Amino acid sequence: MKRFIARLERVKMMSLQLKNIQKMRKALGLTQSDLARLSGVSQSLVAKIEAGRIDPSFSKTMAIFETLQKLQLKNSKKVKSVMTKEVISVDAESNVREVVKLMHKHAISQMPVLSKDEVIGSVSEKALIKKLAEESPKLLFMKKVKEVMEPSFPTVNEDTPIDLLIPILNFYPAILVMRGKIISGIVTRADLLKPE
Repeated sequence: MKRFIARLERVKMMSLQLKNIQKMRKALGLTQSDLARLSGVSQSLVAKIEAGRIDPSFSKTMAIFETLQKLQLKNSKKVKSVMTKEVISVDAESNVREVVKLMHKHAISQMPVLSKDEVIGSVSEKALIKKLAEESPKLLFMKKVKEVMEPSFPTVNEDTPIDLLIPILNFYPAILVMRGKIISGIVTRADLLKPE
C-alpha cells in the first residue's frame, strides 16, 4: 500500500510539473519545435503534453525537463558578474583587534580566515558579538583569530549560476568564489541585492 501511495504521489508531482513545460519553454524563448529538437522528442509530443492530452513516458518527460534545466542554467547570470573581486581576509595568527579594525575600515561584517594562503575558517561580527557575551572586550581583542573563528564559507566557481546561491545564502553570510585554489571573489547577500 505504501508503494502505491508513493507512486501515486510521484505521478501527481509529475503531472503538476508537466503543466509548467509551456511556461518554462516560453520563458526561454523556445518554440515547441526547438524544445522537441533539443530534447530528442517529436514536436507533436511537446504540443500534446502542453495541451494536457497525453501522459508521456518517464524517459521522454525527463529528456524535456533536463533540456529545459540545462538551458535555464546556461542563460542565467553567473557568480563572476556579481562577486566582489577585492576579498579582504585575515591571517589566523592575527588578533581579534586587527579583525575589528579591518571590518570597520572596509565596512564589512565577515571575512575568510587564511593560513599560508589557504582558507581555514571565517570570522564575522555576529560571531564576535556572541563571544562578547562570554568575555570582556579586552580579553577578546587579544585573542588570535584562530581561537574565535568559525567554519569556512562555502565555495563555488566563477561560472556557478547566481540562482544556485540563494538557498546557500539563507544559511551562510557569504560564499567564496574560487578559481582553482585561489580566492577570486566573495558574494554576500548584499551583492545579490545590488540594482543592475
